[in-house]
Parts: sequence; C-alpha cells; structure tokens
Amino acid sequence: MRVTIHQPQFMPWLGYLDKIDQADLFLMLDTVQFKKNEWQNRNRIRTSQGWQWLTVPVLQRFGQRIEDVLINPTAAWKEQHLRALEVHYARAPYLDHYLPPLRELYSTSWVKLCDLNKATVQWLLTAYGINTPVRCASEYIAREEPTDRLIDLCRMVGATTYLAGAGAERYMDKPRFEATGIRLKLQTFLHPIYRQIYEPFEPNLSALDLLLMQGPDALSTLRHARTIKACVTTV
Repeated sequence: MRVTIHQPQFMPWLGYLDKIDQADLFLMLDTVQFKKNEWQNRNRIRTSQGWQWLTVPVLQRFGQRIEDVLINPTAAWKEQHLRALEVHYARAPYLDHYLPPLRELYSTSWVKLCDLNKATVQWLLTAYGINTPVRCASEYIAREEPTDRLIDLCRMVGATTYLAGAGAERYMDKPRFEATGIRLKLQTFLHPIYRQIYEPFEPNLSALDLLLMQGPDALSTLRHARTIKACVTTV
C-alpha cells in the first residue's frame, strides 16, 4: 500500500492533490508544529495583477501544534475570501457551479484551523474526483523525531511504500527509513499549463484556480501533466 503524509493546508495547490491522487491512503499530519507565513493558513488565487493571498487569521502561540491553532473569530475573512473569488473569477466557466458549495463550506462556524483545512482538502478532493481515503496522524501514537514519526505512521497503517514530497531529503534520514523495509518514492511533479482568467500563466496557485476554469476536466489535466513527466523521465 502506498501512503503519503502531509500537513493539512488551506485550499492547497495542485502538487498537494497530485501526491494524494497517487496514494492509496493520505495521512494528514496534524500533530506537528504550526508554521507561520507558510501554507497552513493561506493560499493564492489569480488576479489581474498576478495573484493575491486568501489568508485565514489565526490566534497562535509559538510552538503550538497545528491541531491546536484557533481561528481569529473577530476577523471578516470569510466574506473577504468569497468576495475575492466572485470578483477575480467572475468570468471563470465553473464559478457558478462551485460557488454555492463553497459558500456552504465557508458558512460553517469554524473554530480550529485544522478542522477548516481538513474540510477544504476533502472538498477539493471530492470536487476533483480523487477518492483516496484520508485519515489524521492524531489518530495514532508516533514518536516526535521526523523520520521516526514517518516510520511509526507508515507501520501503523500497513504502508509498503511511502510517497514523499520533493523536499523530503531536507528532513528525512533516508537510510534509516529505508532500513525498515518500507520503499521510499519521491514525488516528481510537473505543473500543468492551462488557460487562466488572466495572462500570462501563473503557477503554484490554489487548486481552486484549475477547478474553476475546467470543472470536471480538472483531474484529467492534472493527471496528463504527470503522464508527460513520466514520459520525459524515461526517455
């Protein structure tokens, strides 16, 4: 069984979905430290000026785990996000299709950032048609050291292969991990190029961008890029 593990992100980008799509099980790593000014409480959408952040304001202490971070209840971030999507994607072919369920998602009284992120990830997976099961690392007991944590989680869910992101070499002890008998595979992601609302093409946006432009064809576009990458690699 191929397993992939990643922190729960807010409205994540295409590379995040691509990794989940290649796995038999996705574990959300909700037990590690929250990192400010990264992707756990914000992501990017396309605008006529390039891109802008959709940020979820949080009440966070240094060293706090992702699963414990609270959303700031005094900020009007929900209205700002939805308004930004309405304005910047007004001409997107599938805005009218996805805006009602997005409004429903935003209407929930979210308290914890982690719960919101889990919901946005699952919403995107469903919208794209990616059926990989999702579980949370907090359901298991694992050691704290990064490589030990991955080993423990992989063993507990019966993984035979661990699909890691491109940055895994920065934090993993690869020889120690591979000594467990679990195969290590690194994701090689080729970002698809597609028509956006504005030109020139802007990569590394939230997966919302491709979804609002292509709707039910978004997953085919994502997988086609992976096929191209595989063909180039084998030449």
